[in-house]
Amino acid sequence: MKIKKGDTVKIMAGKDKGKTGKVAKVIPSEEKIIVEGMNIKKKHIRPKKQGQKGHIAQISAPFYASNAMIVCSSCGKTTRTGYKLEGEKKIRVCKKCGVSI
Repeated sequence: MKIKKGDTVKIMAGKDKGKTGKVAKVIPSEEKIIVEGMNIKKKHIRPKKQGQKGHIAQISAPFYASNAMIVCSSCGKTTRTGYKLEGEKKIRVCKKCGVSI
């Protein structure tokens, strides 16, 4: 997967199309990501202890990584990522400006 935790991404499809946010969690086995404040779903939570009230929590739900594009930190544009070898390490590179992401 080319998107990592901590990357800034722009949502390209869905109800939050056009918004940008930071990746909070990556689920590589399902090829999904969770972005802070995006794809909000309501979850009904039952009371855990006696006398406590149940409530409705709003959580960020995962969505497919193909619906998001990385925003380059240097040029500020949405971009695809390429890879460059520096010694033994593979480094992700912006396809538009060539700077490492």
